[in-house]
Amino acid sequence: MTAIKHALQRDIFTPNDERLLSIVNVCKAGKKKRNCFLCATVTTERPVQVNVVKVKKSDKGDFYKRQTAWLLRDLAVVDAKDAIKESPEFDLHFDKIYKWVASSIAEKNIFISCIWKLNQRYIRKKIDFINVSAQLLEELPKVAEESVPSGENQNVAGGDEEVVDEYQELNAREEQDIEIMMEGCEYAISNAEAFADKLSRELQVLDGANIQSIMASEKQVNILMQLLDEALKEVDQIEVKLSSYEEMLQSVKEQMDQISESNHLIHLSNTNNVKLLSEIEFLVNHMDLAKGHIKALQEGDLSSSRGIEACTNAADALLQCMNVALQPGHEMLHAVTQQQQRFTDLREQFARRLASHLNNVFVQQFIELEKGLSNRSYYLSVSGHDQSSTLAQHSIELTLPNHHPFHRDLLRYAKLMEWLKNTDYGKYEGLTKNYMDYLSRLYDREIKDFFEVAKIKMTGATKEGKKFATLPRKESAVKQETESLHGSSGKLTGSTSSLNKLTVQSSGNRRSQSSSLLDMGNMSASDLDVADRSKFDKIFEQVLSQLEPLCLAEQDFISKFFKLQQHLSIPGTPVSDAEEVDGGTLSRVHSGPQSISSENHMIRQMMTKIFRCVEPELNNLIALGDKIDSFNSLYMLVKMSHHVWTAQNVDPTSFLSTTLGNVLVTVKRNFDKCISNQIKQMEDVKISKKSKVGILPFVAEFEEFAALAESIFKNAERRGDLDKAYLKLIRGVFTNVEKVANESQKTPRDVVMMENFHHIFATLSRLKISCLDTEKKEAKQKYTDHLQSYVIYSLGQPLEKLNHFFEGVEARVAQGVREEEVSYQLAFNKQELRKVIKEYPGKEVKKGLDNLYRKVDKHLCEEENLLQVVWHSMQDEFIRQYKHFEGLIARCYPGSGITMEFTIQDILDYFSSIAQSH
Repeated sequence: MTAIKHALQRDIFTPNDERLLSIVNVCKAGKKKRNCFLCATVTTERPVQVNVVKVKKSDKGDFYKRQTAWLLRDLAVVDAKDAIKESPEFDLHFDKIYKWVASSIAEKNIFISCIWKLNQRYIRKKIDFINVSAQLLEELPKVAEESVPSGENQNVAGGDEEVVDEYQELNAREEQDIEIMMEGCEYAISNAEAFADKLSRELQVLDGANIQSIMASEKQVNILMQLLDEALKEVDQIEVKLSSYEEMLQSVKEQMDQISESNHLIHLSNTNNVKLLSEIEFLVNHMDLAKGHIKALQEGDLSSSRGIEACTNAADALLQCMNVALQPGHEMLHAVTQQQQRFTDLREQFARRLASHLNNVFVQQFIELEKGLSNRSYYLSVSGHDQSSTLAQHSIELTLPNHHPFHRDLLRYAKLMEWLKNTDYGKYEGLTKNYMDYLSRLYDREIKDFFEVAKIKMTGATKEGKKFATLPRKESAVKQETESLHGSSGKLTGSTSSLNKLTVQSSGNRRSQSSSLLDMGNMSASDLDVADRSKFDKIFEQVLSQLEPLCLAEQDFISKFFKLQQHLSIPGTPVSDAEEVDGGTLSRVHSGPQSISSENHMIRQMMTKIFRCVEPELNNLIALGDKIDSFNSLYMLVKMSHHVWTAQNVDPTSFLSTTLGNVLVTVKRNFDKCISNQIKQMEDVKISKKSKVGILPFVAEFEEFAALAESIFKNAERRGDLDKAYLKLIRGVFTNVEKVANESQKTPRDVVMMENFHHIFATLSRLKISCLDTEKKEAKQKYTDHLQSYVIYSLGQPLEKLNHFFEGVEARVAQGVREEEVSYQLAFNKQELRKVIKEYPGKEVKKGLDNLYRKVDKHLCEEENLLQVVWHSMQDEFIRQYKHFEGLIARCYPGSGITMEFTIQDILDYFSSIAQSH
């Protein structure tokens, strides 16, 4: 085995710069035994690469060749098959499993041990060794050497000594020295043993030289020892001197310690004095209120702009003094406590004076606004059922009073209100309640009078030129009401003007119709002209346009005056201590500043209390408009939707947005109710049995509805609602047209269907309603189908016998009789055909067509003007039938020479002359 190893090293691995470490003779398990060698090698160049190489003899058997090589890092598992019972079999798991049988167990163990050592030294990824004895993986197995035959023991010990011994890698310095030595010796590589002997001899020479050098330096060593002894003596002398110096400095140290302690006490005293002075300056600078501020708080004029500014500055200065951040221990100072009590008294005194003054300002402003309102308060004077002395509608302007001057005067106190909110929330809340009470009563009167005027203008019940009755309020009543404003509770008492009921009368010259599609309540909406509807639209728009700036201005004033931030509400944020608005209690946070959501809630509460009558009045106005004319729901839906959209863009959580949104729901319900009533009235339509039907009332009124709706909903936000209503209405129209057509006795069903669906198709084509394109096509198809049906049915009457004869001919052909054999049928022979043809000469045909024209004229209505269309269609159908009859004669009676007694030109002349004569 040693000879083989040397041969493999020389012939295969040395040329590849590899060193052979272990070898095992193996053959594949389960196959024909063809021996080969597995070799464990490492490269001589760095980085070191470990390989497992398969080597086998050539086919000629005179040399070895390298067959396969695997990298050791690709080896995953080494399986020795059995760790207890020795076996020559083992497996190596590379990309696949290779099963081997070693020639001897000793070679197998040495090879596995070598693989284990190489894995421990060079490979980071550890290989799994399974079924391998633990002793085999610790060191070179001596048992394996003992089991090797005596002839091979020497080879294994000598050949694998490099593997068995621990290998110590040379460092860079050692490698460099060895390279220098090998360059100086020519045979260092070719004759390693001679090179080793040379190195050993040189080492012995160097050892001898070292010993001689050591023996020669004994004298110098003795001299060095003497010098060291002298140095030790000098050190002892220096230590003695240092001890004496230390004793001398000991007294100086004590004196310096005393001086240092004294300096420390002086520095500590100075530091304390500086801190004390700083604290005193801090308290004096931050807790001293100027005399001018104190005077302003106690006696400042709150009615003038200069006095308000002085009081505002003084209140801010007082608040700064009270909110100064005191250091721990300041509260224990009597001067600080006394000053804080003084500040508290000043704050309470000024808060009472400010609250009383603002309450007086509220009352005074309210009185002024009440006087202005009394001068423009208008009431209806109704005596029994006589309305001769009602208010003249054109003598009143439909406007709401402007509160801008009132807001402007109060905004001067906005900063003081903020101060009061931060210092005395109870008085701030009391002022807020009083303001709501005053303004809610004022707005109730203003808004109710405003809506009363709007209702009078809508109904148009009064005539131009009639004067209105003015009922001024008595001075005693005003005085009594004013005194009630000064109550401690801040609640207002008194009565507001109530609205009188309005009676709606329709014009005497307006026609009424029992089957009207849009008849709602006491008035017929179809009787109202465009001017009336335009008037209502303008009035309703003016109402909304007056309310919107009024509410926005009041909400903006509330947020500025009462210092409430207007932010979008945070969804899901709870509002603390929310109580009923009607009870006059606002939401508040008992401790700490109010949150944004609570301030938003407070604004909504105040607006709801102040404008509590807006939503009911709007609903009443909407109900009145719907009662006057159900078409008004279209105007209201468009206008209200636009204002809701505008309000939501400004603030989707505001009072105005919420109120208009609620009212919009009512308007939408009225609109849906109007559509439902129209459909119901379609179903209730009854037709006269004695007169022709013509265009049904609900078909004409759908045209009116659609035309008006298109003009109203042009570029509107709620176009989708109208489209849905269109679909419901058109389906109702279609269904009820068919229903009436089926019930008609005087007018043929096809005529009713044809005329009405032609009218519907013309209406949809003119209005171009995109959502009804499908219904437009359906209407056209129904019109075409029933026109054709009516024409065919009517034309069968002038040539009734001829039609019956040829229908029998077609029936025979359909039953299987050949066309040329039909003439042999007894009932359809040539003689019978000639008889039938003779009964219809040209004069009879013209007479029959003339009677047909009169009948058609009776069936059709003048509104739709379809007589000429139907007559032309009959002409085309008659010519088609004529050609069809001629074709049957030519096919079924060939060579008979039988022809009709009139020609196509005669037919054209007949139809033309009949149309001209009528």
